[in-house]
Amino acid sequence: MGNLIKVLTRDIDGCSGNFFLDFENAQPTAAESEVWEKVNRVLEESQVILEDLQNYRGAGEEIRQAIQRPGAVGVQERAWSAVVPLVNKLKTFYEFTHKLESSLWCLLDVLTSSEATPTQHLEQKQALARQFAQILHFTLRFDELKMTNPAIQNDFSYYRRTISRMRINNPSVDSAGEVNNELANRMSLFYAGATPMLKTLSDATIKFVSDNPDVPLENTTDCLSTMASVCKVMLESPEYSNRFNSEETVSLCLRVMVGVIILYDHVHPAGAFVKTSNIDMKGCIRVLREQPVSSVEGLVNALRYTTKHLNDEATPKHIRNMLH
Repeated sequence: MGNLIKVLTRDIDGCSGNFFLDFENAQPTAAESEVWEKVNRVLEESQVILEDLQNYRGAGEEIRQAIQRPGAVGVQERAWSAVVPLVNKLKTFYEFTHKLESSLWCLLDVLTSSEATPTQHLEQKQALARQFAQILHFTLRFDELKMTNPAIQNDFSYYRRTISRMRINNPSVDSAGEVNNELANRMSLFYAGATPMLKTLSDATIKFVSDNPDVPLENTTDCLSTMASVCKVMLESPEYSNRFNSEETVSLCLRVMVGVIILYDHVHPAGAFVKTSNIDMKGCIRVLREQPVSSVEGLVNALRYTTKHLNDEATPKHIRNMLH
């Protein structure tokens, strides 16, 4: 992802200046190490989750055969045998959301503390800032992959329709890995959403704010708006973007920028789109629109459909037009 990236922040939290964000090589200081180790274990697992999701092919053919030949016992069993391990994967993906939520809270707890300004936190705790970026990168990548894979919901729907019949017809079927009704209901709600992992992160951020009344709301919103501004400058300035060694860096910056905008829009009472917002929405959308269409279509849709305040009356018309 390139060497150390120097980022010029605009007049964020009252002080403009230069600082570095290293999304590739930042290593934790002794003070960061405990949180970093905890979050790093979850981030390592997130790579396995993404790989499994990317390779998820579904049991479409087996399910089609089973529907077409309802009386063929062997065909039904083949479909069931194909679907069960896939549903166990979907269960693993869903249960990972709890670990992701916990990691986000660990990072927000440090990055929003009143010991320093958001800019100072990001500058001085670069390893944790990098992990925050990696969580957002994972979240939007997961949702992009899920959104383009209809097999996920098809497989799970077939599983739910079939499980009762399989219990009756095959009482000896091993139920150790079975998804019970309560869990199945939660998983259905999760996978029914267009951007399930992003919703998890948004809900987790809202809960962090509500469960920590001693932490001023501005600490959280300023942290998010600072990260958005930093990513925008990295993307729009040739001085910095020319240092990127791969498209992966661009993708990460874009996902992080969009991710923190969405989180900000959910936790700030007025949202991200009003004129008084600490985020330069016009500039962020312009930077997003300047990228190749294929690489940002999902991110534009995320801003359209998963933000809370885009269609508010207070949102300037030109901002809405830029996203439609």
